[in-house]
Amino acid sequence: MTILHIVSWKLAATDPAEKAENAAQMAARLGALVGVVDEIRSLRIGPDVVGGANWDVALVAKFDDEAALGRYQAHPAHVTAGAYVRSVTAERMAVDLVV
Repeated sequence: MTILHIVSWKLAATDPAEKAENAAQMAARLGALVGVVDEIRSLRIGPDVVGGANWDVALVAKFDDEAALGRYQAHPAHVTAGAYVRSVTAERMAVDLVV
């Protein structure tokens, strides 16, 4: 079984330059978890490229199972990155799928 972890965020900033910087920081901080958190099988994160009513940033990550996803979420490096993400976002949506 593989878990596909999908998360989207709406950023709190309204200024386009600030939004772009926050999205870049999110991508850098969460992307840096690859190789640090052993449970991550793959991880893609980046800003929306279409705009409009879409959410601002999305992450798609793969884990071997629910236990691996739980260890990722509790990992100190993820907790630190998550604190930054929460500081710059207004809304969060997540879904976990078995693939």
